[in-house]
Amino acid sequence: MLNVGQLHEGFVLDHIEAGKSMTIYHYLNLDKLDCTVAIIKNAVSNKMGRKDIIKVECPIDMLNLDILGFIDHNITVNIIKDGVIVEKKDLTLPKQIVNVIKCKNPRCITSIEQELDHIFVLTDPEKEVYRCKYCEEKYRGK
Repeated sequence: MLNVGQLHEGFVLDHIEAGKSMTIYHYLNLDKLDCTVAIIKNAVSNKMGRKDIIKVECPIDMLNLDILGFIDHNITVNIIKDGVIVEKKDLTLPKQIVNVIKCKNPRCITSIEQELDHIFVLTDPEKEVYRCKYCEEKYRGK
């Protein structure tokens, strides 16, 4: 049995699709934070079969929920204070994401203006389709 210590204050990202924890680790820039991070890969789950879990001991305001919702809106965010779960946040697809993905259209203004933010807007929530704010290029792939 694996035993990872209890958090005093921080958050636990639960129900991560098995194998996606390192992608989330990099997107959230957890390597740049000066705090404790525990990654549990391929944990047994009754609900999912296998899942990943990330425990982070730092304030929740360090977490970008929009990026997390874009990567996988089925992840559960448990907020820990004084060693107990005080809140569970369910994620949703963000209406807009900034500088998470880049537009691949060579004619897009973001290709010419390098300092311009890459902004994608959710245009079809049911099919999870994002389009570039400037040229309406559809984001392909996840």
